[in-house]
Amino acid sequence: MSLPTPRSSPAPEAADAAPRGRCVEGRDFMLRAATPADLERLLEIETAVFDADRISRRSFRNLLSAPSALIVLAETVEAPAGGPLLGYCALLFRRSTGLARLYSLAVAKTAAGRGVGRALLKAAERGAYERDRFALRLEVREDNAPAIALYRSEAFRPVGRYLDYYADRMSALRFEKTLRGERPLETGVPYYHQTTDFTCGACCLMMALARDVPGVVLDPVLEIRLWREATTVFMMSGPGGCEPYGLAVAAHEFGLDAEIHVSEPGDLFLEGVRSPEKQKVMALAQEDFRRRAEGYGIPVHIRPFQIDDLRAAIAAGATAVVLVSGYHMFDKKVPHWVLAHGDDGRHIVVHDPWVEDERGETVADAASLPIPYAVFDRIARFGKVGLRAAVFLSPRPGRARPPARA
Repeated sequence: MSLPTPRSSPAPEAADAAPRGRCVEGRDFMLRAATPADLERLLEIETAVFDADRISRRSFRNLLSAPSALIVLAETVEAPAGGPLLGYCALLFRRSTGLARLYSLAVAKTAAGRGVGRALLKAAERGAYERDRFALRLEVREDNAPAIALYRSEAFRPVGRYLDYYADRMSALRFEKTLRGERPLETGVPYYHQTTDFTCGACCLMMALARDVPGVVLDPVLEIRLWREATTVFMMSGPGGCEPYGLAVAAHEFGLDAEIHVSEPGDLFLEGVRSPEKQKVMALAQEDFRRRAEGYGIPVHIRPFQIDDLRAAIAAGATAVVLVSGYHMFDKKVPHWVLAHGDDGRHIVVHDPWVEDERGETVADAASLPIPYAVFDRIARFGKVGLRAAVFLSPRPGRARPPARA
């Protein structure tokens, strides 16, 4: 679904008690989940509150029917089914993760000072918590002082800034609140959004290099170079994706220690390629990677890695480029690579280089995603054989070198 840039309307109200059920104690309004019948009222408040970056009719319709979204309304107790809304908030829940995102929060100008914004924010937190989400994230205009004050007063912490984020080129501040456990991990691994449909593996490797190898610059030139050096040449359609031996070889040549974990010996990803000629070329390319990996002395484990293996590697300071099913991440049956870089005791924390622009996602939805152990164990496989593959990457003190420019 196509959604505009997320934002918050000004919300200059004092502290309020959290809403209980449908009603907010001591206030003249109540909260409830929106239904398709509320579409016209949502459009009315959207037009009245926001001058730009408005959610369209089509997008609201999609949000109201999507299982990965929730809209909460604030309306008067006297006329819950009629009259203009006092406010609403919209949440997005990224599939297979422990993350929720406050996509939009709007308060009618006539409702200022009544506690509507704070009540909706608390409802958003509760909705995210009830779906077992680890953290709630949001973006807000840098010049929206009332909304920023509200978020800070509710223990949201600033975690980033995006330049030229809104239609008028205003920057956005990103905030996050931990809903379970301790404060999110800070691993020092920068995030990079892939610029093509096929460079997820290269982007994961580049992010790992950026933390552990001096002089690495995150840019599309290096993205394509790493893809060229680790690709399988062909895939089911279009350009090929990266494969574990190629990623390990490229990582070694750029200054990291690599360790390959793969559940199947021999050639990989061939079952999705119909052309015998393409299969032959892929097999030769992969044989070259295997020979080079052996020549470099890169350890290879022909067995499915376990979550405990991954946790132990992360605890030792490593990152891991891990193969997952794209179907579980964004509804596409394609192999996909993510970078595992953190472990909070309940979740594997990953950078997913793919951002679903058509679903209104931003970097905030793809960076440092907390994925529950059981979910990660389920999605970290691909194809009918359940191929399991990962490349564990560790710093190599004293031997790293800045990469040459392509």
